[in-house]
Amino acid sequence: MKLSVIILNYNVRHFLELCLQSVEAALVNIDSEIIVIDNLSSDESCDMVKATFPKIKLIQNTKNYGFSKGNNIGVAQAKGDYICILNPDTVVAEDTFETLLHFANQQSNLGILGCRLVDGQGRFLPESKRNVPRPIVAIKKILGFSKSYYVSDLDESGIGNSPVFVGAFMIMKRAIYSQVKGFDEDYFMYGEDIDLSYKVELAGYNNIYNGNTTIIHYKGESTLKDQTYANRFYGAMQIFYNKHFRSNFVFDTLVWLGIKLGPVLQKTSVFTETSPKQYALISSQNNSSISCITNQEVKWYSQLESYKDNTEYILDNNHLSFKSIIEILSNTPKNCTATFKILPKNSNFIIGSNSSKSRGAVIQLNNN
Repeated sequence: MKLSVIILNYNVRHFLELCLQSVEAALVNIDSEIIVIDNLSSDESCDMVKATFPKIKLIQNTKNYGFSKGNNIGVAQAKGDYICILNPDTVVAEDTFETLLHFANQQSNLGILGCRLVDGQGRFLPESKRNVPRPIVAIKKILGFSKSYYVSDLDESGIGNSPVFVGAFMIMKRAIYSQVKGFDEDYFMYGEDIDLSYKVELAGYNNIYNGNTTIIHYKGESTLKDQTYANRFYGAMQIFYNKHFRSNFVFDTLVWLGIKLGPVLQKTSVFTETSPKQYALISSQNNSSISCITNQEVKWYSQLESYKDNTEYILDNNHLSFKSIIEILSNTPKNCTATFKILPKNSNFIIGSNSSKSRGAVIQLNNN
């Protein structure tokens, strides 16, 4: 088998459905499998997978094991030569895996392969390619100087080395994942992707970024939204530094200051959802149920001819491919205030996020 796609889920039933639709469409021509691991969700995630995607392997954990152990459980049952660690709040294009696996087969010493990530509005996510957060890099990031935290000298559409990838999307050989013993289960959440990337580089492999293909990652980079998150994130960084860097007084003092001052220095981001002035459905046919949920007239177009400010575009996946949806988002003019939601194929909801700092919105449609 060529590829195993590993998706760890926790209480994101609708995002998971959209993600699985896109993954199935991208695996049509690949000998592959999809493994969903559920960390004891309290929503209807598992029921949805069983009913809608019966061929997918579903592992239902009896407790929330966190990101590292949850993914390790899935990889332990994988059969593919390659694995893809994929978040459930992502959307891949129909050619994503074919493009990247073809590229991977041409590399002689490939470790982890990453790609270009955009948020739900098509904005590039700089965490698509990151450097190892060595103490001085981490301190600069805490103080608001993030250029050295990201691989800033590599164009977002380019190809080149990138030491660290975000856990939302990683492709690598299963043998290498096993060689470095997978995700370190000392991490419950946050930091484990940095740790895995660093272990793969230490093992002598090249982690490579390929910006020729793009996927959506709705939640985007986790942000310091509150004190709880801040403590978890910097706690994870403390584990990373204790594991991989030699201890000395100056080093330990810098790390300690970063851990303690980081949550204080980071400004909390508050995102306020604003209602668009108008709605536009991009589809092969009109859908009256969408007008019911917006309480406004929804203009109907068979294709997107121009981007208009203060307009929410509803992109119908019954009509548009995932690749074309991603391209529509990615081509949004920089200063345009248009927003986007997706109507998944054969589904009764629209879904999306107007900011990488928010979890996103799910709007149920009226079936009548």
